Amino acid sequence: MRLIDDQYTRTPFYGTRRMKVYLAKRGYRVNRKRIARLMHKMGLEAIYPKPKLSRRNTEHKVYPYLLKGLEIDSPDQVWASDITYIRMHRGFVYLTVVMDWYSRYVLSWAVSITLDAHFCTQALEQALRRSRPAIFNTDQGSQFTSEQFRQQLQEAQVRISMDGKGRAFDNIFVERLWRSVKYEEVYLKDYRDVPSCIEGLRDYFRFYNDERPHQALGYKTPHQVYLGKSGALNDFVARIPLGLSH
Repeated sequence: MRLIDDQYTRTPFYGTRRMKVYLAKRGYRVNRKRIARLMHKMGLEAIYPKPKLSRRNTEHKVYPYLLKGLEIDSPDQVWASDITYIRMHRGFVYLTVVMDWYSRYVLSWAVSITLDAHFCTQALEQALRRSRPAIFNTDQGSQFTSEQFRQQLQEAQVRISMDGKGRAFDNIFVERLWRSVKYEEVYLKDYRDVPSCIEGLRDYFRFYNDERPHQALGYKTPHQVYLGKSGALNDFVARIPLGLSH
């Protein structure tokens, strides 16, 4: 699973056939059925160039994609959220964030050992305590189409936007964040357990928001861009390990 995660992050278009060849070159004789089982467990699917961790519930309401052609020119205009797989030395957890698209600022994050909707709704709740966007964009996964998640946004009078089916790059800025998190933090640290994972991610998101300059932001940090134009009063970043706020 560690090797599959490394290779998938580099080449998300790899399916079981190519992954089998890659593993064989590394000395691992694994059949495609086992690779398919492991990729399914990790939430990885080669059809789309992104992890498909959040599966759609066909009974839930799906909203249209509102960002096509939209000029995003200020903080709190559009927020987005997604889920990714985070490996540890033994086992894994899932990570979700709420990000401001304009500034790339991570407003809140949470980890969970399961893929239920609870940790996503708590991350959203923490972000909404700080501010409120005009539009909130996600994929069509069951966590984001759940009644509880939608109700929080509706009560805050936020317009809901969802990626088109099979449109892997509709949420491109969060996808880029996942790549940065994995290459700059997760793969370097090899977390031994959940507490060390939470501590490492907490330190990384502080670095990402407050110290890491972005070329697309004129080499400013997300902190500088978000707080400089939004008028926010502090640099609080919500941290919700395992779906429990603290």
